[in-house]
Amino acid sequence: MSDTGLRVVWVYPDLLSTYGDQGNALVVERRAQQRGLAVQRTDIRSDEQVPTSADIYLIGGGEDRPQRLAAERLLRDGGLRRAVDNGAIIFSVCAGYQILGREFVNDLGEPQQGLGLLDVVSTRGEAERCVGDVLADIDPNLGLPELTGFENHQGITHIGPTAKPLARVRLGKGNGTGDGTEGAWNDTVFGTYMHGPVLARNPQIADHLIKLALDVNALPPVDDQWYDALRKERISAAVQPA
Repeated sequence: MSDTGLRVVWVYPDLLSTYGDQGNALVVERRAQQRGLAVQRTDIRSDEQVPTSADIYLIGGGEDRPQRLAAERLLRDGGLRRAVDNGAIIFSVCAGYQILGREFVNDLGEPQQGLGLLDVVSTRGEAERCVGDVLADIDPNLGLPELTGFENHQGITHIGPTAKPLARVRLGKGNGTGDGTEGAWNDTVFGTYMHGPVLARNPQIADHLIKLALDVNALPPVDDQWYDALRKERISAAVQPA
């Protein structure tokens, strides 16, 4: 964290913000401010260079063509790779998750090179689209409560040997491979298919990103009444659908 505060970057809102995932940036910003931290948030459009010295980078979901354009521009830019090399934290959702991997299938039906920041490969599923609420148990090494979110994707993501599943699903499809995995992570890079926005449903994940950025083991407590109510409502709706 710089002297000016926690530096948060929302990557390519003009291409990757289809499902309200920009709410993740708002949650990180708010959770930090509640702890008295100054926050310097920057929204970087696809025609701008990605800064390499921020603390937390957030990437959302998008449609197939914008996803391809985003991947091409991020590869040319190289900023996210350099940011990770500098110790930055990246949290990505859906199309953004696939972009961080080694390869995905683009809107032309062709293999598209990803950024290689996560050891995952994404293909396009032939079966029914993965849509609906998800409940999953997050990797115990992260020390976080159950994951709640909403998935809407056709992609199938296979995790390689140097990445770990973010969670194991109890309800829903997750990565769509049939092995019960959802998302992936490795050190400071995280990916998930969960919308919601996912950090509003799971504020402890936002807190985890902030702790990583600050290099601390705990944060001062905050009023979680609103978040707790949202989590309980969405978990209840998933377990007992109408």
